[in-house]
Amino acid sequence: MTHDGVRNVRSALDALPAPFQPHRLATVNDHDVKVVTLEGEFVWHTHPDTDELFLVVSGRLTIQLRDGDVELGPDDVFVVPRGVEHCPLAHGEVRAVLIERVGTVNTGDAGGDRTQPLRELGEGRPPGHEAPSQSP
Repeated sequence: MTHDGVRNVRSALDALPAPFQPHRLATVNDHDVKVVTLEGEFVWHTHPDTDELFLVVSGRLTIQLRDGDVELGPDDVFVVPRGVEHCPLAHGEVRAVLIERVGTVNTGDAGGDRTQPLRELGEGRPPGHEAPSQSP
């Protein structure tokens, strides 16, 4: 039996149209589970009111912090505490899952041209290329 709420992380990541465009995979209580691809350096920013969880699916990601860097590889998890300034730096393409409070802006307090709206899976893709909603 399949259920409409089943999502496959790898299929969702495969369907993303471009880096730094988070898409909602699911919502749990008051938190969004997002999938994103990252390439290169993002922007220094903080999320004053919420923690941010990074789960690296593939690639190497450095979470730059003012007091030292955190190196993450596949299957590694790190939580940036609320209010801590950070800057993700991807070494090549990184595929990741993020968990953040609903309404959290990807660039936090920094704003700028990297600010992206949270998209639903399938948004931003040509017709006929929507992300699969169920696991195979």
